[in-house]
Amino acid sequence: VQLVESGGGLVQPGGSLRLSCAASGLIFSINAMGWYRQAPGKQREMVATISSGGITNYADSVKGRFTISRDNAKNLVYLQMNSLKPEDTAVYYCNADIRRNVLGNLENYWGQGTQVTVSS
Repeated sequence: VQLVESGGGLVQPGGSLRLSCAASGLIFSINAMGWYRQAPGKQREMVATISSGGITNYADSVKGRFTISRDNAKNLVYLQMNSLKPEDTAVYYCNADIRRNVLGNLENYWGQGTQVTVSS
């Protein structure tokens, strides 16, 4: 199983970016998916999560600016980021709880990360 993120880059303050994460490999089902970020010198923190049923949860720092969504049929999760601030600069990681077969346990997977830099 692999999680591959895309969509990071350099953006000016107030701008927008959309991150995507595709899960591939032997997948029976995916439960929760989410986005986390880690800035230099800081611990990794939760940004947003979404359940298989579409229930979302956001960090207070991004509420009203970021939107998480998913496409269950295509094993994709997105993070729409608007009104970006310099403090949003970080490596953003995709995370998912995946069951690889009908009898298997849920296993947690991480993507390799994509850099988001907010700077003028």
